Amino acid sequence: MSHQTTHDEHFANFSQFYPYYLSEHRNTVSRRLHFIGSLGVIGCAAMALATGDWLWLPAAVVCGYGFAWVGHFIFEKNRPATFRHPIYSLMGDWVMFKDICTGRISL
Repeated sequence: MSHQTTHDEHFANFSQFYPYYLSEHRNTVSRRLHFIGSLGVIGCAAMALATGDWLWLPAAVVCGYGFAWVGHFIFEKNRPATFRHPIYSLMGDWVMFKDICTGRISL
Protein backbone atom coordinates (compact mmCIF):
# COMPACT_ATOMS: atom_id res chain seq x y z
CA MET A 1 0.00 0.00 0.00
CA SER A 2 1.51 3.36 -0.97
CA HIS A 3 1.46 6.28 1.40
CA GLN A 4 1.32 9.88 0.18
CA THR A 5 3.74 11.96 2.21
CA THR A 6 3.42 15.70 2.71
CA HIS A 7 5.83 18.45 3.76
CA ASP A 8 4.23 18.43 7.20
CA GLU A 9 5.14 14.86 8.01
CA HIS A 10 8.15 13.94 10.08
CA PHE A 11 10.82 11.75 8.57
CA ALA A 12 12.74 9.58 11.02
CA ASN A 13 15.73 9.33 8.68
CA PHE A 14 16.98 10.13 5.21
CA SER A 15 15.91 6.73 3.87
CA GLN A 16 12.31 7.65 4.63
CA PHE A 17 12.73 11.13 3.15
CA TYR A 18 14.40 10.25 -0.17
CA PRO A 19 11.34 8.61 -1.83
CA TYR A 20 9.37 11.75 -0.95
CA TYR A 21 12.20 13.89 -2.34
CA LEU A 22 12.09 11.96 -5.63
CA SER A 23 8.31 12.35 -5.81
CA GLU A 24 8.85 16.12 -5.74
CA HIS A 25 11.19 15.84 -8.77
CA ARG A 26 9.07 13.99 -11.34
CA ASN A 27 9.40 16.64 -14.05
CA THR A 28 12.32 15.97 -16.39
CA VAL A 29 13.09 19.67 -16.91
CA SER A 30 13.18 20.19 -13.16
CA ARG A 31 15.61 17.28 -12.71
CA ARG A 32 17.79 18.70 -15.48
CA LEU A 33 17.80 22.11 -13.82
CA HIS A 34 18.77 20.52 -10.50
CA PHE A 35 21.59 18.67 -12.24
CA ILE A 36 22.86 21.84 -13.93
CA GLY A 37 22.68 23.70 -10.61
CA SER A 38 24.67 20.97 -8.87
CA LEU A 39 27.31 21.06 -11.62
CA GLY A 40 27.43 24.82 -11.13
CA VAL A 41 27.98 24.36 -7.39
CA ILE A 42 30.91 22.03 -8.11
CA GLY A 43 32.31 24.51 -10.64
CA CYS A 44 32.00 27.48 -8.30
CA ALA A 45 33.59 25.55 -5.43
CA ALA A 46 36.43 24.51 -7.74
CA MET A 47 36.94 28.13 -8.79
CA ALA A 48 37.04 29.23 -5.14
CA LEU A 49 39.74 26.65 -4.43
CA ALA A 50 41.68 27.35 -7.63
CA THR A 51 41.69 31.13 -7.33
CA GLY A 52 41.46 31.67 -3.58
CA ASP A 53 38.56 34.02 -4.29
CA TRP A 54 35.97 32.94 -1.74
CA LEU A 55 33.24 35.03 -3.40
CA TRP A 56 32.73 31.96 -5.58
CA LEU A 57 31.13 30.25 -2.55
CA PRO A 58 28.06 32.48 -2.33
CA ALA A 59 27.86 32.18 -6.11
CA ALA A 60 27.71 28.40 -5.63
CA VAL A 61 24.73 28.76 -3.30
CA VAL A 62 22.91 31.09 -5.70
CA CYS A 63 23.63 28.79 -8.63
CA GLY A 64 22.49 25.62 -6.87
CA TYR A 65 19.32 27.00 -5.36
CA GLY A 66 18.53 29.27 -8.32
CA PHE A 67 18.34 26.45 -10.84
CA ALA A 68 16.53 24.14 -8.39
CA TRP A 69 13.92 26.69 -7.41
CA VAL A 70 13.16 27.57 -11.03
CA GLY A 71 12.56 23.86 -11.51
CA HIS A 72 10.18 23.72 -8.57
CA PHE A 73 8.21 26.92 -9.04
CA ILE A 74 7.91 26.84 -12.84
CA PHE A 75 8.01 23.18 -13.84
CA GLU A 76 7.07 21.09 -10.79
CA LYS A 77 4.64 23.71 -9.48
CA ASN A 78 5.51 22.74 -5.91
CA ARG A 79 7.27 24.21 -2.91
CA PRO A 80 10.90 23.07 -2.49
CA ALA A 81 11.42 20.62 0.36
CA THR A 82 14.33 22.85 1.44
CA PHE A 83 11.89 25.10 3.26
CA ARG A 84 10.78 22.37 5.70
CA HIS A 85 13.58 19.79 5.49
CA PRO A 86 16.78 21.73 4.66
CA ILE A 87 19.36 19.10 5.64
CA TYR A 88 17.57 16.12 4.11
CA SER A 89 16.82 18.18 1.02
CA LEU A 90 20.48 19.10 0.56
CA MET A 91 21.41 15.45 1.01
CA GLY A 92 18.70 14.53 -1.51
CA ASP A 93 20.14 16.95 -4.07
CA TRP A 94 23.49 15.18 -3.98
CA VAL A 95 22.09 11.65 -3.87
CA MET A 96 19.88 12.47 -6.87
CA PHE A 97 22.93 13.99 -8.61
CA LYS A 98 24.84 10.73 -7.99
CA ASP A 99 21.84 8.68 -9.13
CA ILE A 100 21.67 10.70 -12.35
CA CYS A 101 25.42 10.29 -12.93
CA THR A 102 25.17 6.52 -12.42
CA GLY A 103 22.11 6.16 -14.64
CA ARG A 104 19.73 5.14 -11.84
CA ILE A 105 17.62 8.26 -12.57
CA SER A 106 17.15 9.49 -16.12
CA LEU A 107 17.39 12.98 -17.50
